[in-house]
Amino acid sequence: MMGRQEAPAQLFYDFDLEQHVPANHMLREIDLFLNGDALREALRPFYSHLGRPSIDPELIIRMLVIGYVMGIRSERRLCDEVHLNLAYRWFCRLGLEGSVPDHSTFSRYRHGKFRESGLLRQVFEATVERCLKEDLVSGEGFAVDASLISADANKVRSIAAEDWSPEAARQADNRAAREYLETLDDAAFGAASPSQPKFVAKSDPAAQWTRAEESRPYFAYATNYLIDTKSSVIMDVEATRAIRQAEVGASRTMLDRTEKRFGIKPDWLAADTAYGNAENLGWLVEKRSIIPFIPVIDKSERTDGTFSRSDFEWDEKNDQYICPEGHGLKQFRRNYSDPTRGQDTGGRKKYRALKATCQVCPSKEICCPRADARYVTREPHEEAREFARQCRKTKAYKVSRDKRKKVEMLFAHLKRILGLTRLRLRGPNGAKDEFLLAAIAQNLRKLAKLRPRSIKQEAAA
Repeated sequence: MMGRQEAPAQLFYDFDLEQHVPANHMLREIDLFLNGDALREALRPFYSHLGRPSIDPELIIRMLVIGYVMGIRSERRLCDEVHLNLAYRWFCRLGLEGSVPDHSTFSRYRHGKFRESGLLRQVFEATVERCLKEDLVSGEGFAVDASLISADANKVRSIAAEDWSPEAARQADNRAAREYLETLDDAAFGAASPSQPKFVAKSDPAAQWTRAEESRPYFAYATNYLIDTKSSVIMDVEATRAIRQAEVGASRTMLDRTEKRFGIKPDWLAADTAYGNAENLGWLVEKRSIIPFIPVIDKSERTDGTFSRSDFEWDEKNDQYICPEGHGLKQFRRNYSDPTRGQDTGGRKKYRALKATCQVCPSKEICCPRADARYVTREPHEEAREFARQCRKTKAYKVSRDKRKKVEMLFAHLKRILGLTRLRLRGPNGAKDEFLLAAIAQNLRKLAKLRPRSIKQEAAA
């Protein structure tokens, strides 16, 4: 006989929410590593001791963590999911009858107390501290990279860059435009490059019009990750415009901030060619004593069959280059009172051979066939560049190259699993908030995977 499911009406129910959340649910593991008391202490100075009690800020953070961990991009949908899902209610400490805040509450907290207190940054750093406590960070080697995330901006509502100005941003009078004006002197958003993009979005002027990987151009921000290569823990995250100069600057900011906050400085740093300019290599080697496993940006190699700069030997003692025929190329052949003589605006030095020597040299046709004499330039921080070239020949470089792929795997996880392919929030602060929350979610998922509570409970039993 066919059965029929019916829900008999009862006056009282004996329901334990704790028993209806699976023991191996991800949120159970994450709950172990999220400290609500620390959140309240960080926000306490921003609340009055009088008046009606506010919505618990820990509830807002826990809901946001659910949204980013589970890939729920809409805050309206997040409120519905928390209302319906028993595991979400358990994680948010709502019980069966607790009311879920309205979706507009997130905006009030985001633009108010969270931003004033820097709470999201503190929550992120708390996850890093927990990773350190759980021995997931070695501090030996770091890797850095950036990935582009589409901004909430439309090409149809953009204007040409030559028609854009700070005055136009003031006339736009929206939050993203005001944040854009505040970041004009910030290297990450306005001052990293003097070049202007082709178009500017009126709804989000700080977003960069860019084209990457042969795709169609679009407005984007860059999320920058600095990770420890032992377990792919994100040590720091920074939002920038989608330009190389800003991304390189962000890597320095993150390295400095990680050392200041956690007292950790890596022995080596792995990155791709975008980070291999002379200034950055000089900063890493000369100022920070970090081994750069980074390909050098080098345009000195010739392809026409003539001698390249690498064919000339550097004689540091005598401040000269030695050509393949054994002749010296000097910067000066007499003393000058001006120490900057012979240098261009970028600090590049030029070393020249004697015309009389080159004219009778048997290798002239494969050295300087169209010039009377050969000269070789020496870039700024050339010692650091040469050190990076030597590092590339080591076995450790090959190991670091494989470990550097862990950053790209985190970006793939960010976009495919967490669903962060397009920003919902606008402006530099909106991008910072979204990237911080995504990094928090990834670190918490890492902790839940590598240090699960179920294993500890089985060991204790």
